[in-house]
Amino acid sequence: MSTTILSVRVNDDERSLLEIAAKHAHTTLSEFIRRKALEAAELELMEQRVVEIPNAMWEKFEEWLDTPAKPNPALKRLADIKPVWER
Repeated sequence: MSTTILSVRVNDDERSLLEIAAKHAHTTLSEFIRRKALEAAELELMEQRVVEIPNAMWEKFEEWLDTPAKPNPALKRLADIKPVWER
């Protein structure tokens, strides 16, 4: 897998904070920033609240919504387990 350079501008206080955080995480500044940026990007994408369904797929989507759920024995067993805080 190839890599590319991504340049980010920060002021002195921001860089200092990032360096301290990287040191506490026992990693390099570059690795810390890369990891945290990827975590933030993943969270941003997971929090998307708008779902777009193309017009061509709308009828299929409605059909799927109207289809009754299939029995799921494993889910039923899981629901029957008493939570640990109630044991």
